[in-house]
Amino acid sequence: MPFAYAPGTSLGRYQLRRIIGRGSTSTVWLAWDPASQQEVAIKCIAADVLNDPVRGKLHRTLLINEASLANKLQHPHIVAIHDAVIADDHAYIVMDYVAGGTLEVHTQRPGLLPIERIVELIFKCTRALDYACQIGVTHRDIKPANILLTRDGDIRLSDFGAALFSTMERTQVEGVGSPAYMSPQQVREMPLNHQTDIYSLGVVLYQLLAGELPFQASNKYSMVYQIIHVEPPPPSAHRPGIPPALDAVVARAMQKDIGLRYATWAEFTHDLAQAFRNRRLKPRDDDSAAPEMFRLLRTLAFFGDFSDVELWEVARFSRLERIAAGTVLMKDGEQGDRLYVVAEGELAISKSGRTLTILTGGECCGEMSVVARERKLRANDVIATTDSLLCAIDGEQIRRASETCRMRFYEAFLQVLASRLSVANVRLADSWPPGT
Repeated sequence: MPFAYAPGTSLGRYQLRRIIGRGSTSTVWLAWDPASQQEVAIKCIAADVLNDPVRGKLHRTLLINEASLANKLQHPHIVAIHDAVIADDHAYIVMDYVAGGTLEVHTQRPGLLPIERIVELIFKCTRALDYACQIGVTHRDIKPANILLTRDGDIRLSDFGAALFSTMERTQVEGVGSPAYMSPQQVREMPLNHQTDIYSLGVVLYQLLAGELPFQASNKYSMVYQIIHVEPPPPSAHRPGIPPALDAVVARAMQKDIGLRYATWAEFTHDLAQAFRNRRLKPRDDDSAAPEMFRLLRTLAFFGDFSDVELWEVARFSRLERIAAGTVLMKDGEQGDRLYVVAEGELAISKSGRTLTILTGGECCGEMSVVARERKLRANDVIATTDSLLCAIDGEQIRRASETCRMRFYEAFLQVLASRLSVANVRLADSWPPGT
């Protein structure tokens, strides 16, 4: 007899509360996990699906695939899987509860998001899918319904049941996915790699920008024909104000020929940020500048050990400053509580008129006053010897950052200190009178 799902009943250790989603093959419940003392989402396969010999086997396999990734896909923009049960009369998978709904509500008017916000969300998707790609996982079912929103506006990718595993020996599930978002290679049932996800995310980006899908069809066969043979109009044809560079990003992501499509997620991420470079940015309380800042910070040696999520946090509270050659950035003995990381140009560090060192791209200054407990005084003079571009970060922002991000800064400061002490010791040894 099939399991009876109802509010107030228990499913294993989980206490069912209410239905939060329903599809043709499954129902998603909000539940309480007494072990972790938190709410979770449980996707339960419908009894009639499980009892069907063909569909039952397919959906059990999808759950097994998704559950097998629980310990592999650990990323801040991917929904975490906690548990799964696959039995004769019931099958379900337990995951994070993400309370903000899905991107589906933002794919048509009047729910369209600002262009800056769309860029940020797709940027985060590219980072998560690049992470999955690095461990040999291709999602194969990227669509707005599988991109969840948190209460604070962040995103989580979900539903890796149809994923392709390039590093695992397992029979792949065929015949799954949403036709409107499938790549030409996927609808033709050709061998796939991560570039099929790049195409699908390009379709999602198109839909979020334009408010409609690139291809309109009354049936699956017409949709497949258009995906293979028809070139869609650019998103800007549906929504004036979309910059041409963003149209170009969509076009390249959706290239029918994989040789012309983005070859890597890094290329997609880079062009997405570049497309936004020349737009007039809003104030820093809006996150529109964060993707471009993230891309820049990732090139700087100082941030080499920061994870994507830590670096994204930094991108939100840092800012760029251009200064002319000859600008005095810091004075010995003055109050100061700001860290600078050189992105372009050179800074001279001096003491009592004597140049101690020259800082170039990826190096920092001001770290000692940031970590000082009491009087935050500058220990040296700092002057720009060339026109320079600096990443400026207030010390208070570092101290208010998440614990992992804050600790990453302090680790970087220690590495800087160790390197400078080593150089100082070498100089001292070279200048020491011989024979002493």
